Amino acid sequence: MSDATERLLVSIRRFGGESLRDVWLFDQWTHEQLYVRSDVASDLSALDVDALIDNERYGYVTRDTYESLLDDEYAYTVRGFEKTEQFRTFLADCDHRIGVLAGFDRSGGGHDFARLHEDIVSAVEETPVEEFVPSTCD
Repeated sequence: MSDATERLLVSIRRFGGESLRDVWLFDQWTHEQLYVRSDVASDLSALDVDALIDNERYGYVTRDTYESLLDDEYAYTVRGFEKTEQFRTFLADCDHRIGVLAGFDRSGGGHDFARLHEDIVSAVEETPVEEFVPSTCD
């Protein structure tokens, strides 16, 4: 893992604490697992991770759609489920379409995902986006 990717992961782990389930980097072609909590690993073995990441790639299109409809800059997406929440953002708005997907256990009071987005922006803002290109397909 590169220093840049490690800084990104540290910021997400600091935010999520014990509720952090998994973290993925992805681009148009591949993905890389950065973190998975030990009790979640068995759940992921039964999951079609490729299909999950492919679904998140649609965010490249929907981000552009929302930005044009709402005249506002996209920041992040959160999907809530009965027991978990999925957070997705993109690290750059350029040819290097690199996304981050992180899963969390639901908390009673909810997570401050705007703060997580700010933490991620701070962790990566002075690093060339090329340093976050996923290195392997897990």
